[in-house]
Amino acid sequence: MPLLDKIMLRSALTAAAVLLALGAGLPAQAAEEGAEPPAQNWTFGGFFGTFDRASAQRGFQVYKEVCSTCHSMHLMSYRDLSGLGFSEDEVKAIAAEYKVADTNDAGEPIERTALPSDRFHNPFPNDKAAAAANGGKVPPDLSLMAKARGAGGETDGPNYIFAFLTGFHDAPEGFQVPDGLNYNAYFPGHVTAMPNILTDGAVTYTDGTEAKHEQMAWDVVNFLMFTAEPSLEERKHTGVKVILFLIIFAGLLYSVKRKVWANAH
Repeated sequence: MPLLDKIMLRSALTAAAVLLALGAGLPAQAAEEGAEPPAQNWTFGGFFGTFDRASAQRGFQVYKEVCSTCHSMHLMSYRDLSGLGFSEDEVKAIAAEYKVADTNDAGEPIERTALPSDRFHNPFPNDKAAAAANGGKVPPDLSLMAKARGAGGETDGPNYIFAFLTGFHDAPEGFQVPDGLNYNAYFPGHVTAMPNILTDGAVTYTDGTEAKHEQMAWDVVNFLMFTAEPSLEERKHTGVKVILFLIIFAGLLYSVKRKVWANAH
């Protein structure tokens, strides 16, 4: 796919993710704001930020075993997981767990084992099926969710997602939560159709880390930040090189200027 088409597709999905995420609450309460998400100390934040790959790998496990039952990731291919440190054989093994629709040489529809080049498995065949299984609303695609939320700061989206995932608790006295919906302190309007899915022990981490609620939320946010901007580290490294070059170049220009104009006064 041409680079321009990819950029346009990511922009469109970002806008769609925002609209779907905001639309998950009740219309009468949509104008109300949730609590301000606390700032977190993410490793990918700041000028020299990098991904915590161990955490992001655990986050992929949480997405795979919990989140992927409802949420798709249209922009992610299995081979992209190599950026998190998964080996080629591990990526092939992960992809081989799924089946994808294809056609044979005769043009007939078939189902084959997924390859690393295939997109992540979609939990539903189409949006109508997704809406029918989720109370009439399509669960937002998570590919760009870490960039779709927040006021625009680099860590605003991750801060909100972490706060949202850990913000489920009993509603305060006097606040009515309609049947089938759930209270969340950080969701706009405080009422969301999404339940608290990250309960303690929801997964068994392969690296032995204890799967507590906040730990799983932290890990899945690290994974979502990677899916939203897999080139983050490269961008920051390039930025450092450019700034160093400009500093050196400015110094050279100043030296040349002083030499050229030394006898002009």
